[in-house]
Amino acid sequence: MTYSFRIAATACCLLLTAAAAQAQVVAGLGRSTSKPVADGIIVKVDNQIVLRSELEGIYAQQQMQAEGKPLPPDLRCQILQSLTLNRLLLAKAETDSVVVNEGQVTNELNRRMNYFIQQIGSEKKLEEYYNKPLRQLKEELRGQVHDQLVQQKMEEEISGKVTVTPREVRQFFSRIPKDSIPYYSTEVEVGQIVKLAKPDDKAEQATVAKLNELRARIQAGESFEKLAKEFSEDPGSAKEGGYLGFFKRRELVPEYEAAALRMEPGGLSPVVKSQFGYHLIQLIEKKGDSFSSRHILLKPATGNTNISAAATELTKLRTRILADSISFAKAAKDLSDDKNTGANGGLLANRRDGGSRLPLDQLDPAIFFTIDTMKVGSITPPMPYRTDDGKDAVRILWLKSNTPPHQANLKDDYQKIATAALNEKKNKALDAWFLKNRGTVYLEVDPEFSGCSVLSVGK
Repeated sequence: MTYSFRIAATACCLLLTAAAAQAQVVAGLGRSTSKPVADGIIVKVDNQIVLRSELEGIYAQQQMQAEGKPLPPDLRCQILQSLTLNRLLLAKAETDSVVVNEGQVTNELNRRMNYFIQQIGSEKKLEEYYNKPLRQLKEELRGQVHDQLVQQKMEEEISGKVTVTPREVRQFFSRIPKDSIPYYSTEVEVGQIVKLAKPDDKAEQATVAKLNELRARIQAGESFEKLAKEFSEDPGSAKEGGYLGFFKRRELVPEYEAAALRMEPGGLSPVVKSQFGYHLIQLIEKKGDSFSSRHILLKPATGNTNISAAATELTKLRTRILADSISFAKAAKDLSDDKNTGANGGLLANRRDGGSRLPLDQLDPAIFFTIDTMKVGSITPPMPYRTDDGKDAVRILWLKSNTPPHQANLKDDYQKIATAALNEKKNKALDAWFLKNRGTVYLEVDPEFSGCSVLSVGK
């Protein structure tokens, strides 16, 4: 069983909607020229199905990534096996009552959509690519993200307690043929400390006053949707008249949810403050433990004075770090406004393996062109920065290490090799689970794929 491939196949399905039937896939966010294929069910595993468009979409993705190199002759069978095994995990999750919180789904969906928006350049470009508004894309992808999180939870229950010892890591590396040891390009470790530009009292008061003015206009009869389109600073909902759709309890920030649920449908909230800014909320409908609403979001202006204050604070902190009165890692953990990187001593994480070493050619251009001429150990002066959620900030960058291109070895790449060894051991645990459970489900495979051993391991 090529389990590691199955994980990759699942991930690349994220943005494959009905357009996958035409092999329009996200791979550098380019388009495939493959001809459309007729869609249909090719595998059933209990109540779970695999569509032909899923198989062909992933196959097209692999073709694009291969860049003209020959693909394995049984690649479609490998992909089909991977998809089938994913469906087996879902089928067993349903039987075993394994569920995920809808709040987790929403957070993961937003995170992934933000990643793809960054890759393609803007929300507008992503909407143009799929010819759909972002809200519709999210609604269509929610089911896929939900299923992936359920699969991950099942895998965690099956293999989550598996560990590897240093001896097992060395043994794993020694089994790799010499001509198959991977070659790594230049990798760097980069840390950051972020300080948000905080709005002053006058800016906050002006924002609240503006929202109260809009509230009065709505109460006087003007359209909430029209004013949201004109004034709201939430790009995801403004064009929809402020409409956010249905959310369950604990899926939105507490301040917003509390204000929305205090109202009856049609009600209009007072001005509500959250981490995102100030909201004016209108409740549309309550349905069980879910509710739908629309809002107008305004963010207080920070202004150059506030940005300068944040930069001054970082300049002083940088001086302390350079004088060795505090380490960069401790300063990031205790003082950075970016809690995600702060918890990791400020180091940016590699999305692929969770480690701190990043391929130089995959860095964000803003970081690449900054550190390209830096010496290891140096720290930049404060630089203007805009966070993923659009907040004005400044940050300092630290080049912790710069590893030149090299063939993998235990000294420089222990963490990567340990991760690969752990994955291999987890795969064996999953194989054992699969062998135990494959006879407990109903399976039907389209005759066209009867030659594929979709329910076998060790392939």
